[in-house]
Amino acid sequence: MPERARGNVRGDEVPTVWARGRARRGQGPTLSREQIVRAAVELLDAEGADGLSMRRLGAKLGAGATSLYWHVANKDELLELAFDEVMGEVPLVEPSGDWRADLLGFADGMRAMMFRHPWVVALFGTSPNVGPHGLRQSDAAARILVAGGFAVEDVDNAISVVMDYVIGSAATELAWILRVRREGVDVERWTAALQDYLREALKPYPTLWTFWSHGLAMEDEERRDQRYVFGVNRVLDGLETYVARRAERE
Repeated sequence: MPERARGNVRGDEVPTVWARGRARRGQGPTLSREQIVRAAVELLDAEGADGLSMRRLGAKLGAGATSLYWHVANKDELLELAFDEVMGEVPLVEPSGDWRADLLGFADGMRAMMFRHPWVVALFGTSPNVGPHGLRQSDAAARILVAGGFAVEDVDNAISVVMDYVIGSAATELAWILRVRREGVDVERWTAALQDYLREALKPYPTLWTFWSHGLAMEDEERRDQRYVFGVNRVLDGLETYVARRAERE
């Protein structure tokens, strides 16, 4: 069966799998959508998005690929469902009266989820995050900011600024982590060799050498966490300044 079809429904007739109803009870095989999604997440965690296909997922479930089309029209819809499944792992942060701490908790939860499921990073911005878990998270973040005094028209922009930083920093860190895993990079040898090269190459740039040598010597999980904490707090500083200045103008 072609990837773009399920029964008589074309996969491009709706913008998202969430706009399509579930298969009716009594139709098709007994395999549930929940079983399919859980298995898809496991396959994605093990092999990434390139390792996911309807055929491979069917084999993992002990069912033919055709059985999956009762629930999803194609791989894109499957990725949407998997996306929302892992969004459900992010702790829901309710407004506590301290919008900055709440938003930081939201950001931290998103980052932790991305590190558990690196494949999800590429889906932000390309796959509609409009499933039940995604909408619940967006609503919580919006309520945090509204309670913190952000104007309604600024809420989406503020959430985007925070998420852009979290996604961007995670993507950079994960690119290196996944390369190390995939290629079996000896990080200590790699770092030492790069330092030997840069020690000579950066002689005309002593300030840059100080920065590089310090950064390379600490390029581990602790250093990456420090970099993230520094960055996300500077983003929150900017938002705090913005909302204070807006309040003064009003």
